[in-house]
Amino acid sequence: MDFGVVLQTDPPASAVVRTLRRAEELGFSHGWTFDSCVLWQEPFVIYSQVLAATSRMVVGPMVTNPSTRDWSVTASLFATLNDMFGNRTVCGIGRGDSARRVIGRPPASLATLASAMHVIRELAEGREVVHHGTPVRLPWVRDGRLEVWMAAYGPRALRLVGERADGFILQTADPDIARWTIASVRAAARDAGRDPAAVRVCVAAPAYVGTDLAHQRDQLRWFGGMVGNHVADLVARYGQDGPVPRALTDYIAGRRGYDYAHHGRAGNPSADFVPDPIVDRFCLLGPVSAHRDRLAELAELGVDQFALYLMHDDREATLAAYGDSVIGQVGTGVG
Repeated sequence: MDFGVVLQTDPPASAVVRTLRRAEELGFSHGWTFDSCVLWQEPFVIYSQVLAATSRMVVGPMVTNPSTRDWSVTASLFATLNDMFGNRTVCGIGRGDSARRVIGRPPASLATLASAMHVIRELAEGREVVHHGTPVRLPWVRDGRLEVWMAAYGPRALRLVGERADGFILQTADPDIARWTIASVRAAARDAGRDPAAVRVCVAAPAYVGTDLAHQRDQLRWFGGMVGNHVADLVARYGQDGPVPRALTDYIAGRRGYDYAHHGRAGNPSADFVPDPIVDRFCLLGPVSAHRDRLAELAELGVDQFALYLMHDDREATLAAYGDSVIGQVGTGVG
């Protein structure tokens, strides 16, 4: 299993660069960031510094969207970084949440997302596409490569992942939800004539290593609130008794809205509806042994990468614990 770190691009940017450089030293293969350039700093500028400060780490957004930038701009950003640093980027993409909603716009449609994934990948890899009705190519791209990994929860989005994406990003570490979503993606890939095993799977969730479970839950409760934004969209579309598992939908009954001023942050008051069992299921907490056990279970389900959100009050210790006692040991019988 590969391991990634997910950060917000809070100033100073030098702290983001420093943390991801340390993560590479500890064995993490991927450095991900939020992409919501009103709430945080512009990530693509920072990626250039991260890539310069590391030698192997792959960087990308978790996740960008089809609407913040023109698709040609997004493709050129990735292609430029790849040309400078040797194909070390990945495009994590979804319909859009905070980046769209904080400017008063809704998430993109799945049809728009599907078109964007195609255009961004084709342009970033140097091929010609029709964009806005015009043939377009980035003539300076040489040997470009860009994988596109899509974040999804609902049935239609999971089908699109299986049909079109290079990777699947699931933002929760609940094994039951992982089992259902991964099976849905693989079935869609098979139906589309693709090799289901070729679609890589990344589970992304907060991780906090320690023994004070009550404190850890309070620090990680924000994640259930963030996931709840997407679940609320699913319930609006499919209903409470639709095809989405109750394991994902039941807990939002007490949700009363969401303030993006606290998005992705410990102590988010918009997440007070999230009960302790959801925190325990969606996140990884407790001693190192509990993290290894959950990760081994996820690996058995076909998860290729675990990307840990590092938004809590003991980031350095958790990062070090993963480097010392988790990375390289999941699935090896070390427990």
